[in-house]
Amino acid sequence: MAISPGSDAAFSSQKSTPSESPQTKKFPQTEEEIFYMNCRAAYLTVFKSSLENIVSKDQLYLALQHAGRNPSQKTINKYWTPQTAKLNFDDFCIILRKEKPTSKAELLKSFKQLDVHDDGYILHTDLYKFLTERGETMTREEVNAIINLVDVNADGKFDYIKFCKLYMTTNEQCLKTTLEKLEVDSKLRRHQFGNHVEGSSERDPSPVRKPSPRIIRKTDQKTFSNKGDTRSSLLSATRKFKTSLSFTITMGANSNQNSKLTEPNLIKDWQCMQSKGCFFLEEDGEIVSHQYRMQIAQRSMVYLTIKPLNLSQVEGKPSPWLSVDTALYILKENESQANLQLVCFTELRNREVFGWTGELGPGIYWLFPSTTGCRLKKEVKPVTDEAQLVYRDETGELFLTKEFRSTLSDIFEVIDLDGNGLLSLEEYNFFELRTSGEKCDEDAWAVCRENFDTKKNELTRQGFMDLNLMEANDREGDPCDLWVTLHSMGYNKALELTEACPFVIDIYAEKCKPKIKAVHMEACSRQLEKAICKSVLSKGDPKVMDGYENIIVHTYSCDTWITSVVENKSDEKVIIHINNELSKNCINNRGLNIFAVEVAPKSTMVCQHVMPLNEQQEWIYYCIYSLIS
Repeated sequence: MAISPGSDAAFSSQKSTPSESPQTKKFPQTEEEIFYMNCRAAYLTVFKSSLENIVSKDQLYLALQHAGRNPSQKTINKYWTPQTAKLNFDDFCIILRKEKPTSKAELLKSFKQLDVHDDGYILHTDLYKFLTERGETMTREEVNAIINLVDVNADGKFDYIKFCKLYMTTNEQCLKTTLEKLEVDSKLRRHQFGNHVEGSSERDPSPVRKPSPRIIRKTDQKTFSNKGDTRSSLLSATRKFKTSLSFTITMGANSNQNSKLTEPNLIKDWQCMQSKGCFFLEEDGEIVSHQYRMQIAQRSMVYLTIKPLNLSQVEGKPSPWLSVDTALYILKENESQANLQLVCFTELRNREVFGWTGELGPGIYWLFPSTTGCRLKKEVKPVTDEAQLVYRDETGELFLTKEFRSTLSDIFEVIDLDGNGLLSLEEYNFFELRTSGEKCDEDAWAVCRENFDTKKNELTRQGFMDLNLMEANDREGDPCDLWVTLHSMGYNKALELTEACPFVIDIYAEKCKPKIKAVHMEACSRQLEKAICKSVLSKGDPKVMDGYENIIVHTYSCDTWITSVVENKSDEKVIIHINNELSKNCINNRGLNIFAVEVAPKSTMVCQHVMPLNEQQEWIYYCIYSLIS
């Protein structure tokens, strides 16, 4: 409800709601469009632009793998002859039309020919002999990589049924990863891919293609396929997995009792400041939160805590979001905001409170709240019955319902960041930016103070209620704008807070009065991502991928959650396949047991956060990380 000076009607504006113009309205994609989208996604995983050419066999092999094909050397040689200098994107599309992905049934059939006991297993000795001694062979290192895959090998036997499942899910996840990357990058969506332009208003099922004159012409006369070629299917499938490693961590029930957070002695004599904030769940699953600037005037012992804010007025019935994990990363500002150094994070826990105690020198610090996202997730169960927000009495006058007034009171409690019972212009603008994307300027705020109940130039709780009632009156009782506000603040149709988690930060300092101020509200910033990665690298358990010393998986476990970070020191991007299927009583932030991540060269990336599904029971984290080509 953005406020602008003028008439009473100007106090509220319609909330922006998603709309589609005729130009942007989406139609179901045809098979041809899906095919080209998959081609583009695979091509742009290897190249920066579709205008770049494939200039080597290795690049062709890699691009085909990202497209879900796993060609043998024989297949590569069909398309890359001694006369071939380069292939373009259109050539790539033609090859994909000819080379169909290997199906699970075909793979199983191929492996079954080596299953002498017909029990779903192949002895390592038989597999090794088959893959290294006849026809197109694999190296010892390649075969050892397959035999060492921890989730498909045991007791000297290769479980090819599990391997086929792993192979198919990996292909699906790699395609999903590349498609998501293509969707997110708007610049890539504006590229012209070959002769097929995305967003074209015309749907030509057979776009004109101009294959490179260098592509062997025999391929235009015959479709090559690996069907029936047992050896090619096995070689190409097994070569997809380079190496793997596993982590197993067993956590006891209520394990947070082991390293309990305790308050410093004589903390009642320390000076304290408090600020509230909130995690908001976006439509795409991203989590937005307030971010803070803290000032410490002199060197002092400091006690920092963060916890979910309990809004329940019913004794013995706490707010449901109290189970959401919270953390606070503290970074020291050195010369500029761009140069931040991780100092610490709230590692210890006492029930729902997470905290840290230590000495901080004088200076400016940035506080980045964080939650793993394991328990703050999109609501799965839809709510069909919509709560009533307003009603009219017998005279026709409009009123807010008791339930809606209670909800607005809770919202007021959340956005009153300093907890003084009043809303300043800065506090109100965080609310406005969240719900309407606009800010209220000084002139509009002056008009607000003239028309609604204020105290010390700040809006009271009653003034906030009246502001919402005026918005309903402006719409003649239509609550659509009020619902936009509620949904933006994380409420569902039943007025339940399901997609947000309010929190409160307390700062105690022994020798000076700390200062804290909310300065931003945004999604997980690069600074926070770097801070999480750095904390895991410094405190976690590192494991190097066998044979790939530049690929390291770091796993950090505290009493509440487990975080894994992939460190890629190489000059090439890598794809890591993650399998959590054998974990027990666990939930992760991605909501998938099997997925793949792409890690850029010379970078680190948070792979996943894992927490217990039920804290009253033992939980076992068993995760397998596989490097795939």
